[in-house]
Amino acid sequence: MLITGESGAGKEMAARALHRAGPRSRGPFVAVNASAIPEHLMEDELFGHVRGAFTGAIQTRAGSFERAQGGVLFLDEIGELPLHLQPKLLRVLQVREFQRLGSSETIKVDVRIVAASNCNLREAVAHGKFREDLYYRLNVAPIHMPPLRERKEDIPALVEHFVAKVCRAEGLPRKTIHPQVFERLCRYDWPGNVRQLENAVEMAVALSGDRQLLTDTDFPPPSAPMRRPPPDEPEPPWVSLPDDGLDYETTVAQIERSILGQALRKTGGNKQAAADMLRLKRTTLSAKVRSLESAACN
Repeated sequence: MLITGESGAGKEMAARALHRAGPRSRGPFVAVNASAIPEHLMEDELFGHVRGAFTGAIQTRAGSFERAQGGVLFLDEIGELPLHLQPKLLRVLQVREFQRLGSSETIKVDVRIVAASNCNLREAVAHGKFREDLYYRLNVAPIHMPPLRERKEDIPALVEHFVAKVCRAEGLPRKTIHPQVFERLCRYDWPGNVRQLENAVEMAVALSGDRQLLTDTDFPPPSAPMRRPPPDEPEPPWVSLPDDGLDYETTVAQIERSILGQALRKTGGNKQAAADMLRLKRTTLSAKVRSLESAACN
């Protein structure tokens, strides 16, 4: 089975749904992202190795095919699979058996293969970057995931789902959404697809603080480009202390709010990435956002 579609369109979600709905739902679901694993480790990731197969192989390790026995192996970004490994994958698909690195023992497998790609594999075949026989072997049951801009009727349900998901993860009461929010979000094309929408929702929940109703103000215009200062623009000056003094707590809170907001905007609302940018724990960042919003409401 081959699932195609743009990055962030929900290809892995579709693969997991197929697994849950299929006869192998009681078996494991193992996901491998070919673009995230170094080329020299990919064969070991797929097929495993025996002890002593190479320097550092101190014990036998099962690969993804073995771990997915009786279930589904999801090969994401299959177009990034190195050319020298493609014949080995093709053989496994044809004969349903393989050998671990460093072993002559043949291992039989019963695995459903679901592959996914955000690139045009036909073009990759034409340019010699992907084997034609492997393409046809994978493309037995093709599924295309349309981009979010072509299925905007899904946006309200997705937003409701992501709000509930974020609130559960953060231990927050379920928030409600003003109808105007849906109208506004449906007017945007979402080039980052479902992943971008999820990040926008997470950012909105984080910045809403203790308010139960999410409104337009919690969703900055997603089409607005981030402003990047020119290289010669000086750093923002330190806060100067006026002769008559200032409210220390308020000033510090304003600075902290600005830094947190900038980090969340730069990371598209991804709190883990924002926390990493600020050298904070994710839970610390979430607590600071809630504290500042609570203080603003009071």
